[in-house]
This record gives sequence, structure tokens and C-alpha cells, in this order.
Amino acid sequence: MIRRVPEQFSWLDHRLVREKYIDQLSHQASALYLFLVTVSDNQGLSYYSEKTLSKRLNMDTLSLAEARSILVQHRLVAYRKPLYQVLALEQPRELAQTDSEATSLGQILQQLAGGVR
Repeated sequence: MIRRVPEQFSWLDHRLVREKYIDQLSHQASALYLFLVTVSDNQGLSYYSEKTLSKRLNMDTLSLAEARSILVQHRLVAYRKPLYQVLALEQPRELAQTDSEATSLGQILQQLAGGVR
């Protein structure tokens, strides 16, 4: 039977492999990224707690923190406790992160808080 795409929102960008992002990640960082991509909404947001992520991914808190740090360093996710945001891959990879990408998590948090600073 041919695979059908389910109704929920989720995808993996093929450039993760073609542009060798995946080659730079640990197994733990790859697992965390896959989980976040799978559970995030259409803006890439996920609210899973450290405790839940540790349990679901079978990682201790240090391993989870290291995996998160790798993903942030490679600009694959933004993180501000308790919120993760899966980011778009850079276009093209060599370009530095744009201001809109760098501040998107902050803007979303402001919207969620009603714009209060």
C-alpha cells in the first residue's frame, strides 16, 4: 500500500541530508529534532517540558541539554524555556541567520503574552 500523508502538520526538509546538516548532529540531537518536528505546530512551536522530552526520548537531562545546544548552535531550533521553535533551514546554507529568523521566537512569545514586555 502507498503511504498517505496524514492530515496533521509535519515534515522533514530533504536538505537536512543533501546539505549535510544531519552529519553534524549527534544521535541525541537528531532524535530531539525529529521529535520536535513531529510534534510542533505550523509555526514550528512545541511546548513539551524537559521532563517529558527526557522520558519520551530516553535521555537524561544533561544529554537533552547537550542535544538542544547542538540544535540551537546549528540554527535548527530556537529555545526559550519552556518553548521550542523549529526554524526554517537557511537559504542558502552559507548565509548568516536573518534578523527575522533570529527574533521570530521573541515575537511569538510577545504575541502569546499579549505584547507585554
